[in-house]
Amino acid sequence: MMTDVPEPLAAFIVAEIRRGRDAAGMTQDTFGRAANFSASHVSAVENRTRALSMDFIVGADRALNTGGVYERLVITLGAPSWLREWIEIEREAVALRSYQGAVLPGLLQTEAYARALLSSGLLTPEQVQVQVASRLERHTILAREDPPQIVAVIDAQVVRRAVGGREVMREQLGHLLKLTAATPLVQVQVVPESVGAYLGLGGPFVLATPPTGTDVAYLDDQLRGRVVDQTADVLSLRRAWEAISGVALSAPQSHEWITEVMEQL
Repeated sequence: MMTDVPEPLAAFIVAEIRRGRDAAGMTQDTFGRAANFSASHVSAVENRTRALSMDFIVGADRALNTGGVYERLVITLGAPSWLREWIEIEREAVALRSYQGAVLPGLLQTEAYARALLSSGLLTPEQVQVQVASRLERHTILAREDPPQIVAVIDAQVVRRAVGGREVMREQLGHLLKLTAATPLVQVQVVPESVGAYLGLGGPFVLATPPTGTDVAYLDDQLRGRVVDQTADVLSLRRAWEAISGVALSAPQSHEWITEVMEQL
């Protein structure tokens, strides 16, 4: 995908790629062949007469054998400061407990589902691409040697809402079922419509347990997210979590219910 990287981040990344090319002793032609771009394209990007694209960044990582460092720089630096703080907490957590009443937790989203969500807002295509890449990069914690325990409680409407259309949602629910079936470390519980009013209607949140054992929370709204570490506030959210999970279906019941909804799509 040739989505352009927004300024001023693009200028910084271009300078870093050029520095890496020079350090490797590669001409624009040699670099271009390895990155699958012409020498004239490389020259235009470096001279800032052609927009930097995500494809070019991926090609640069391949040509310079960086292990994906330039792509990770775009993903990390493209995120607002408050999100970068939470990503670091999330990355180190040994357990994550989340409640979502409108959408699935980011760590459990497919690329198509995430793209449909982000494209429905006020973001430009460039911002959507960077945020989708960032969200997918966060999924790597699920594949590490010691992945965190993840327990997600979601409202029934999250499963029924066909984000991105029937096919996208069917793929998403299938992904969810595979994750929960593959490991006991990932659990999803659904709050059924029959519950009526409950604490979850107050809004979504995530509780992260770091190696130190002192929980930290994350709250999100239409404008921005924020990390919450005040003891009293975290305790209130922990109590809310217990109350919400207490009215949810069990993990096996939820798995069966999600399967039925998916089959109806």
